[in-house]
Amino acid sequence: MAYSDMSVDVAPEFGLSAETATGEELYKAGLVYSEGVDCERDLIAAHQWFNLAVLKGHDDAKICREEMADLLDKEDIKSALKAARAWLMLAN
Repeated sequence: MAYSDMSVDVAPEFGLSAETATGEELYKAGLVYSEGVDCERDLIAAHQWFNLAVLKGHDDAKICREEMADLLDKEDIKSALKAARAWLMLAN
């Protein structure tokens, strides 16, 4: 899927929940943020959503998460991981 073919409706602000989101939906959210599709590019948020997609078993998200990690410093990665944990806590 080309990035330009994606709609911003896959972004978390449009209804993804920790309880029901699929790995594919989380992966698409990561793509949206990594490329800035209909939003500001945010590599920390992209890492967060790719990480969540990996937890749901999405293999391509692993590669993207690694790519984001290469572009971020340690503090940014910590922020992304903290945001992912916080999002998961919303389900509990």
